[in-house]
Amino acid sequence: MLAIDLSSLTFVALAIIGGVSAQTAGGYQQCGGLNFVGPTICVSGWHCEKLNDWYFQCLPGDATGTASVPTPTLSPPPPPSGTTTPTGTVTSVPSPSATGTGPGTTLRPNYYWIRAVVAPNFHKYLQSATARTVSDAVLNSPTTAGQFNIVNGQLVQLINTSGTLLYARVTLRADSTVNRLLITWAATPDTYGTFGFQGDTVTWSTSSITRQNTAAFLVCENQRLYINLGAYGYMTPAGCADQTIHYYNGATADA
Repeated sequence: MLAIDLSSLTFVALAIIGGVSAQTAGGYQQCGGLNFVGPTICVSGWHCEKLNDWYFQCLPGDATGTASVPTPTLSPPPPPSGTTTPTGTVTSVPSPSATGTGPGTTLRPNYYWIRAVVAPNFHKYLQSATARTVSDAVLNSPTTAGQFNIVNGQLVQLINTSGTLLYARVTLRADSTVNRLLITWAATPDTYGTFGFQGDTVTWSTSSITRQNTAAFLVCENQRLYINLGAYGYMTPAGCADQTIHYYNGATADA
């Protein structure tokens, strides 16, 4: 009679189970993208959704539209330069006040809200730390959301009905050990890197830095927004959360 080594069978069975588990990505983990070699199937109750060419993420629900994270209403990418892009000019930057004027709570033509769509900053909106002023870029409440577009590589914020703009400025990288760059708002255009839209996703790139994912951002202390120079979802700095941000063209900022 053929002898069967039960210990060997048990080892094989455990190896198979382990192999299945190793091929399953957990909630909000990466599940695909260019050069990605990890699991491409999400755990039960989640589906793998493309956020950009480099990063697919496991989101709640199935792929047929039952996800618990709503899909933002999108419009076509912003018009090419020289057509219906913003025409505002830099004048004086208003001082903040409790009743200070701004572009309003209804989206103005040729502008967009920009927001995060996954935890832990779901539907937190881009804005100035101090509303409509030269200050740090943050993701915060929809009630104080700014209005934006990208024009000739510049991410611009509309701060009043006269067309006054602020420009996103990316902090220069001091050396190769720096893995995040703070974004601030300024009254003059930036000369460091280029913002763009990839679908509805905001990207930033510069010829002096090779980035695996040009759509990778970080939200850190006091909701400050940084360019993430590291791998999205891997070795995230303490106190920060990996994030992508997307334009949204609903009439009002959706909480």
